[in-house]
Amino acid sequence: MPLNSLPRPQWLTFDCYGTLIQWDEGLQAAVARILAGKPPAHSAPTADAFLHAYDQHEHRLERTPPHRSFADISRESLRLTMQDFGLPYRPEDADMLIGSISAMPPFPEVVDTLATLKQAGFRLCIISNTDEGIIAGNVAQLGGHIDRVITAESAGAYKPSRKIFAHAHQSLGVTPDDIVHICASPHLDHAAARDIGFRCVWIDRGTGRQLLPDYRPDATVPTLDRVPGVFRSAGWL
Repeated sequence: MPLNSLPRPQWLTFDCYGTLIQWDEGLQAAVARILAGKPPAHSAPTADAFLHAYDQHEHRLERTPPHRSFADISRESLRLTMQDFGLPYRPEDADMLIGSISAMPPFPEVVDTLATLKQAGFRLCIISNTDEGIIAGNVAQLGGHIDRVITAESAGAYKPSRKIFAHAHQSLGVTPDDIVHICASPHLDHAAARDIGFRCVWIDRGTGRQLLPDYRPDATVPTLDRVPGVFRSAGWL
């Protein structure tokens, strides 16, 4: 259903990493630093190969009970990935990786766009698969425009579980009809949008991530600064 036939949302919810914050770029830089500190090897993995293995471990651990903090999952994912490639693991490697996440900056257009949306009367919330101690460093770079932050730590669940979104909606005092979710991750966020029925805008930054075969977002834009134009066309700005 076109956005212009639907009511204006009270809240805009955002995925953080990859949507607002430069996740891929920051993670690649962190992995490059970790690999540079390892002994030379004939079959040293590329950063892309390393990250692919790391992502597989991370997503599997997020789905495996009992619930663990994102910091603990990051540590274990890194250890297992090092093991996969026959590389020595040190706890200091994980400390560096986790510390780098908090320091990852926003995409260039993000802060000004958040200001525009806030000035238009929307309330802004992040829903993220992370811990509050980690994401605080990222939120501090977003110009003070974020009203609420809902993490996997507070929800006790990771996306794409419905539980984290149900926790967010309950915490905000809204129904799915009262929000539009803005995200870059089809795998994590679109699955929940499909299953729960909330409206969703996909930020397709050209990373190669593919849509789910059985879901299409309500709108697709390449960068966050295109979202106000979508909302303007819907009569919301």
